[in-house]
Amino acid sequence: MIFQIEGGHKLKGELVPQGAKNEALQIISAVLLSAEKITVNNIPDILDVNKLISLLKGMGVKVEKLGAESYSFQADDVNLDFIYSEEFIKLGGGLRGSIMIVGPLLARFGKAHIPTPGGDKIGRRRLDTHFIGFQHLGANFHYDAENRNYTIEGKNLKGGYVLMDEISVTGTANLVMAAVLVKGTTTIYNAACEPYVQQLCKMLISMGAKIDGLGSNLLRITGVEKLGGCTHRILPDMIEVGSFIGLAAMTQSEITIKDVAYDELGQIPNIFSKLGIKMERRGDDIYIPSQSNYEIDTFIDGSILTIYDAPWPGFTPDLLSIILVVATQAKGSVLIHQKMFESRLFFVDKLIDMGAQIILCDPHRATVIGLNRDHPLRGISMTSPDIRAGVSLLIAALSAEGTSTIHNIEQIDRGYQNIDIRLNKLGAKIKRV
Repeated sequence: MIFQIEGGHKLKGELVPQGAKNEALQIISAVLLSAEKITVNNIPDILDVNKLISLLKGMGVKVEKLGAESYSFQADDVNLDFIYSEEFIKLGGGLRGSIMIVGPLLARFGKAHIPTPGGDKIGRRRLDTHFIGFQHLGANFHYDAENRNYTIEGKNLKGGYVLMDEISVTGTANLVMAAVLVKGTTTIYNAACEPYVQQLCKMLISMGAKIDGLGSNLLRITGVEKLGGCTHRILPDMIEVGSFIGLAAMTQSEITIKDVAYDELGQIPNIFSKLGIKMERRGDDIYIPSQSNYEIDTFIDGSILTIYDAPWPGFTPDLLSIILVVATQAKGSVLIHQKMFESRLFFVDKLIDMGAQIILCDPHRATVIGLNRDHPLRGISMTSPDIRAGVSLLIAALSAEGTSTIHNIEQIDRGYQNIDIRLNKLGAKIKRV
């Protein structure tokens, strides 16, 4: 499948962000911790989430679709043999989020087995942090290098002290899910504290878990014998909110983003404001007026602004690709420093082909010289390397002169729900072929 995009059209209207992809993968995995029914609302209809739901169905989890964005799950008859099957290896190997089922399976059933997960090609994404954490609880770990499979076992786990060697969101979530059913108290220091991790903890607490330290990097979990059911609502996707802010600026569009959970957005509005993008908070909505120009801030001494990613409450790495694209049509220059992944900036060659002024300094840094719309980007044919770069290229194409083609749009579909249909309703010209 490809997108054909006719650029140069201004958009106008309202957009409602989908449920958060990264939270959904954690929450849906957590249903394995209980035999009781769990209802989850605001689940996004995207490839990665649908693959995880299919994986749970294969394990015997009873899944019922209650509405367009609502599901119930009941893991009262889990078939553990399925995790050794060819079907499981195929499903799990194509989904980065499949790693999230390991903690729940270990906690409740004493063992888990998973192939090396798939996902974005954005550099090394090691899993050591997950399994080292489980070992601190007394689990035994084995890696089959020939088949690239991971096995973890532990029937009599005990709470322990874990100093995480990196601030990993999925590693923190996985360890929390394992610890809630482990005897004794588990302390996790250097834990990730993203809103999505907080959401997972709130859901587990509503199921009967005992967790202290929400919102901090020090979590204390007192294990309980079992967890019950609950109803949980997923936050709006902050990455989609940021993508829409960037889209509005690049295409000179007047857009209102509805129900964004503004207080959970952290640095996102502030960082886009540093690019000169005007926006207004209206209750829980963000209004972005049509802007013919926007100018990048400098530091107090007049030096070039640097925007970089960092663990929460720092700026999320998932939006640096969007920031980079938006800067190409700003007035001024900015250094983009992608600290956390070494292959995420390699899509800039496509933007350079479109006419952007970018110097790729090394795998982690790119300097963008804004064109101030004096030289619009031009449409080209390109390929999406990962979810976020794919949407960044889509935004670039929507602002460009002429027609662009984007191949490998399955990458975009992994994280963005019906993005072409939603944007076309606002005046975009995107054709799925």
